Amino acid sequence: MISVILPTHLRRLANSNRQVQIQVEPPVTLRSVLDALEDTYPMLRGTIRDQTTKQRRAFIRFFCCGQDYSHVLVDDPLPETVAIGTEPLWVVGAMAGG
Repeated sequence: MISVILPTHLRRLANSNRQVQIQVEPPVTLRSVLDALEDTYPMLRGTIRDQTTKQRRAFIRFFCCGQDYSHVLVDDPLPETVAIGTEPLWVVGAMAGG
């Protein structure tokens, strides 16, 4: 099971806890995690990534193991600690302003 930590606005939309557990078939990549997350919580489709292009939304970021994974290739494997469920994948709603 993969652990994913959702920001408040997505957690409310999904009617879930802060941390959710999802089943992901190997290889564990950002794409496979997001596909499984959207399959488990269909109300999140289109909120994290565009439904057509599958590109990450501008104000959504991904972090795991203390590193920013927002700009890695979506089919690159995530760290082993995420794949075995000991470290979560954080979905973070970025803020902008001036």
